[in-house]
Amino acid sequence: MQAQSAAGDHVLVEISHTDDEFLPSIQRKMENFSSSVNIRRVQEQLRRENERHYSPVLVSIGPYHRGKQTLEDMEKHKWRYLFTLLNRNPDIGLTLDRCVKSLQELENRARRSYEGAIDLSSNDFIEMMLVDSCFIIELFIKCSSRSLRRRNDPLFCTPGKLYDLRRDMVLLENQIPLFILQRLFQIVPIPKQCSHSLIDLAFRFFKSMMPGEQEYLREKLSEEAHHLLDLVHHWLIPANYTKKDAPTRKSLNKCAVELQAAGIKFKRSGTRSMLDVEFSKGVLHVPALKINPSTETLLRNLIALEHYQCIDTQCVTSYAYLIHKLMSSEKDEELFRERHIVSDYMDGNTKVVKLFGDLCKDVNLEDFHYEELCVQMEEYINRKKQRTLQCDLKTDQQASKPRTLVVVAIIVLLMIFIGTLFSALSFFRHHN
Repeated sequence: MQAQSAAGDHVLVEISHTDDEFLPSIQRKMENFSSSVNIRRVQEQLRRENERHYSPVLVSIGPYHRGKQTLEDMEKHKWRYLFTLLNRNPDIGLTLDRCVKSLQELENRARRSYEGAIDLSSNDFIEMMLVDSCFIIELFIKCSSRSLRRRNDPLFCTPGKLYDLRRDMVLLENQIPLFILQRLFQIVPIPKQCSHSLIDLAFRFFKSMMPGEQEYLREKLSEEAHHLLDLVHHWLIPANYTKKDAPTRKSLNKCAVELQAAGIKFKRSGTRSMLDVEFSKGVLHVPALKINPSTETLLRNLIALEHYQCIDTQCVTSYAYLIHKLMSSEKDEELFRERHIVSDYMDGNTKVVKLFGDLCKDVNLEDFHYEELCVQMEEYINRKKQRTLQCDLKTDQQASKPRTLVVVAIIVLLMIFIGTLFSALSFFRHHN
């Protein structure tokens, strides 16, 4: 690069041709230093007695559960989906070459996204990223358009398969970096029947798992997430969420039954995200929560995501803590069911009290999102108590006025009687 002076304030800059490897090396360095660990293993304190909620039952995505015998059946299916996706381009070899070269450029950044060393060779790691990512992309595409599904595809023909896939793909330990999916989505041939972005395809795939109004959640689509579980987290974050600078100090010290006795009413809020709990004019508005077989798994992995500070918010943990405090007994749960705030997808026998109690075990809550809401409820209760005391005092005062008049009347009559008595005695004394 050379700079040459010219007339006035203008400067002529001449840029020489760079080495073919120079710009790519700068790009790799930027990507490496911009990456951070955001896909972690669930620690023992959360996994204890709840292994089934953190491990896949059908498909392995990424390195942590790769090679497990119980998941081998899906490996052939992933390769078939890879071929179906790439084969939409007549020159499948060219597409494959572009995918592999892109993954080679992103390999170091992808490895840095995982906690701990990944014991895979470069070729094995890139192959895993390619197969797993293309499987996800093709699965999303097929879910978006029925015309692209084969009649004998077991993922769509076998009852429960799609449910198991969704459940496995929201596990913290079963993730692919989102930037890998985004890069490959730009390269692979997308059929004309699918005009959606990758993020929109992901939303369409996971929306049945997320309680709340679909259009409201869709408005918060974001490409800034680290992986698919983080995307789901973005969709559920309350619209009014702000991270507090100070640590949490205020918590809820009354359950639902006690709050109701203190004058607070409960009402189901049927729209928005399940995390949008609000208090207004003496009413606690709680979005409907339908408990289905995947609810606990989803919440546990979102809490695990927040627990390891992969992200800087604890709104899902705060929600679990709030519901746990509100429903501390079966009487509280009965109240929530009567208000249609809680319902079951299956048989209505799920003990929601125990579910949320278990969710909050061994979890460190440092950023309680509903702290201000608890303050508002306490202030409302105190104001209501104050008004009640003032009304009681006024009532007592009003009730005491007639009593005072009666006492005064009795005293006056008594004095008249005594005066009359003394007058009579004096009269008889003078006439005797």
